Amino acid sequence: MRYQVKAVFAVIGFLSYCIIAVGADVISRKPVINVTDLYHPHQDCGDNMDIIAAYALPEVDLRAVILDCTEAFRKPVSDHADPQLRDNRGPRDPGFIPVIQLNYLFGRSVPFAVGPFSAMKSPEDVMRDVPASQQMGIDLILKTLRESQEKVDILIFGSARAVAVAYNREPELMKTKVGLIHLCAGASSPEFQEWNIALDPHSVVCLLRSSLPIAIYPCATKDGPFAYGPHNCFWKLPNLHFVEKMNPRLRSYLVYAFEKSKRLDFLRAVEEDWSASELESMYRKSHNVWETCVWLRVANRRLVRRADGAFKIIPASDVSLTDKELPNLLKPCKISVDDKGLFKFQLTSETSNFSIYDRGDAGENEAALREALPLLYQSFSLP
Repeated sequence: MRYQVKAVFAVIGFLSYCIIAVGADVISRKPVINVTDLYHPHQDCGDNMDIIAAYALPEVDLRAVILDCTEAFRKPVSDHADPQLRDNRGPRDPGFIPVIQLNYLFGRSVPFAVGPFSAMKSPEDVMRDVPASQQMGIDLILKTLRESQEKVDILIFGSARAVAVAYNREPELMKTKVGLIHLCAGASSPEFQEWNIALDPHSVVCLLRSSLPIAIYPCATKDGPFAYGPHNCFWKLPNLHFVEKMNPRLRSYLVYAFEKSKRLDFLRAVEEDWSASELESMYRKSHNVWETCVWLRVANRRLVRRADGAFKIIPASDVSLTDKELPNLLKPCKISVDDKGLFKFQLTSETSNFSIYDRGDAGENEAALREALPLLYQSFSLP
């Protein structure tokens, strides 16, 4: 009997340990709202590629997807007032289809909604005058924050419109529930107005003049978006041959996106293999990337060179003494922003609600990511 009692207590102790371990794992997952200018057909297929990380990284708890859409790009030829934002690759609409495909593939029901199609009229605009369907993205941000027991990180890949309006409507909720806003926008020099700033300058002015905690990941230098520098998050993949070894259904999802497929059976499309010619067409494409550093920060992942010389993206807890960790830093800074959304930053040792991305040697960073990111994406699995 004594041994039976000991056995029972041993089982209880083991189960308690498991519950604590599982609970710790759940708590360690970062609650995230992903704001993305994801379109269908794509405007920048990087959005289709990068959002996979939001679903596949186990450290990320994706609570909502907000689709950032600008009316000018829904037309066959963009008539945006800013010349750099005019193109003739339309028409397109918000990326409902890619999000539905990923919810389907991952067996999830992540809520999603679209924000306003028009730009803010001032940094204080609450945009009550836009159609109800375009209020839903703002409402979903506020609902997600209101219902969360933990602070939520907000990632912005596109305009900051929906987030800025949410702040104007409920500033105290935002101050209380937002952990960190990851603003992937702007240039490391105010001499260049980067695309995401130009989409809605008032939204950036609103956030950068607030007291919200904001990490800025510049998408350009003074020489433009494809320039290299320690603070610019841009890097480039020379081709996409690594996709061949990804999960077959994720591969089909990417082919559907990259080839701008018009198939109406978009769920069946991610269940079937594509033709050799369609696959090869995709594999040959080069690919511009801006979001990787943000997802590494949110997931607490590290970019390292292992003892054998291989570059890997690994959990922080897996870093060993023989690994060389490449910088993927957020450095405290002071920010000043003008009325056009152009900002200057100055590194500081003082406490600040702002920080700026720093990757150190841009060439070393790109060389490492060209090896490490394909391996990460090839490791992603589906239920």
